[in-house]
Amino acid sequence: MRTPNPSSGAPRTAPADLSHAHDSAPRPRRRLAIPVPRGRLAWITGVASSIWLAANTLFWCLLLFPMALLKLALPFAAVRRRVDPVLNGIATAWVSCNTGWFVRIQPQAWDIQGNKDLRYADWYLVNCNHQSWVDIFVLQYSLNRRIPLLKFFLKQQLIYVPVIGLAWWALDFPFMKRHGKAALRKNPDLGRQDQEAARRACAKFSLVPTSVMVFAEGTRFSEDKRASQGSPYRHLLKPKAGGLAVSLNAMGERFRSMIDVTIAYPDGAPSFWDFACGRAGQVVVRMRQLPVPPAFCEADYTRDKAFRTTFHQWLGQQWQAKDDEIEALVSRGKKSAG
Repeated sequence: MRTPNPSSGAPRTAPADLSHAHDSAPRPRRRLAIPVPRGRLAWITGVASSIWLAANTLFWCLLLFPMALLKLALPFAAVRRRVDPVLNGIATAWVSCNTGWFVRIQPQAWDIQGNKDLRYADWYLVNCNHQSWVDIFVLQYSLNRRIPLLKFFLKQQLIYVPVIGLAWWALDFPFMKRHGKAALRKNPDLGRQDQEAARRACAKFSLVPTSVMVFAEGTRFSEDKRASQGSPYRHLLKPKAGGLAVSLNAMGERFRSMIDVTIAYPDGAPSFWDFACGRAGQVVVRMRQLPVPPAFCEADYTRDKAFRTTFHQWLGQQWQAKDDEIEALVSRGKKSAG
């Protein structure tokens, strides 16, 4: 097991002006303050952002698909080791273009701490809370070119999304079928099928440096979902341990560390349209690297009841700390705004 290199502890207090800052990056050039788009200007910005995102996606996918066909035609590990880095590089360029645009239209929004001591040529497990589709853009901006391309667990239905669904398949994003509790009680094998699919995906990831991204809540947070779950947390749903546990069991020895990411929106979680219009409000991101316990890489989550209990307790402690941190970040952001 490789010795993790935990973050040395970024300051936990947010800068008063919520400036755009990365811990490990050189100090960025000062950007001119851009007023938050309003009214018709916001609508025009949103349309321009949507067109840019669609055109940028189509451009990079046209470069990606020929390499994907080569990988499909020659499904050998030696070929994958050469083709996968090219595919990941194309996707990374796509992410860079997207984030460059979104940051440009709202440079005042970002407060990011803890994304240092990371290595691009390594493996990471990333765990984050989930409030909005905007979370994905926030994560990509915070971690792009600092760690390998983030690979998400996706719903099986998303493979049919035009263009981008095929791109996700080419990049080996794992597609999972979501089964309700009633279906799982009736047929427990359904859950094991998803876990086996995750294992197969992780086996592919072991060939080249990869970042496996997990939203442990399994869905976006809302007050209605929190109430229906009876969640004990103020800002989070109950975490689902299966995806994390399977990833650790399949690839734990590869992971340099687990990056625990907390995203908070003191002005309220923005929709994609708000984000595209340049009205995201404050975006606060805190990260810390956690060592991967060696026992988690060896135990069988599906069959070992004692390990499941231990794992749930460990994840529950992480989730309580995350909930407390979100409460502090949201409160601090509201005070600074007032």
